[in-house]
Amino acid sequence: MKNVNLAFIGGGNMASSLIGGLLADNFNPKHISVADRDEAQRENLAALYSISTSPDNQATALKANVVILAVKPQQLKTVVTEIAPIIQQNHALILSIAAGIRTVDISKWLGGNAAVVRAMPNTPALVQTGASALFGNAHVTSEQRDLAESILRAAGLALWVDDETQLDAVTALSGSGPAYFFRIMEAMELAGIELGLTGETAHLLTLQTALGAAKMALESLEPVATLRERVTSPGGTTEQGLRAMEQHDIDAVFSDVLKAARDRSRELARLLSES
Repeated sequence: MKNVNLAFIGGGNMASSLIGGLLADNFNPKHISVADRDEAQRENLAALYSISTSPDNQATALKANVVILAVKPQQLKTVVTEIAPIIQQNHALILSIAAGIRTVDISKWLGGNAAVVRAMPNTPALVQTGASALFGNAHVTSEQRDLAESILRAAGLALWVDDETQLDAVTALSGSGPAYFFRIMEAMELAGIELGLTGETAHLLTLQTALGAAKMALESLEPVATLRERVTSPGGTTEQGLRAMEQHDIDAVFSDVLKAARDRSRELARLLSES
């Protein structure tokens, strides 16, 4: 990626997180440019990262090898249509992180035959611990796949899926997943307070416990079920807590949660495509 020019269309939080990760990975800021309509946002990005910024989408995309679409899904068709003549000219890879918009629609708006990678990152990318899944259409070369993966890996884990429809499940699991963990942590904090802990103590213990459990799972070669079994002594406190979870059928709860999110992802993709 040493001499690759990256153009971000949209300079919001996700774009900023990717740029920060790339620069932390020693990517040259001279090869990064951002187009954004918001003058204050452009000034902030330029001051923070020493990159070039512009209000002009076409000019920003002109010299790019990779154009990262980091705008809201509702804005994507307008933006893609605007830069379509540029992409037909320079044949840049399009990397879209706009939720729900299919590669076939992006390629169609670009005039066809465009190399398009669609990615589903999540908000922990803001602290370089994101989880992203990627899908590339038939026009994406192996070199372009490597480029797209390198960009997303700057903000965390990046995995490929073979079927674009799997991105709906990714959206449900990792895209929306941080909110589920936040809700669990919120519930644990409240329960700790009910048991007599102060709010600050319950908060800190909850966060550190979540961090520790995730770190153990990441660093272990064992399945999470095995890790759970190892900390569950027969007749002990953990066993009793887990038994209460099972009485509420925790597996069914999360099955319903992810199915609901997946179905909404499919619905939004259809609506955005039709619009």
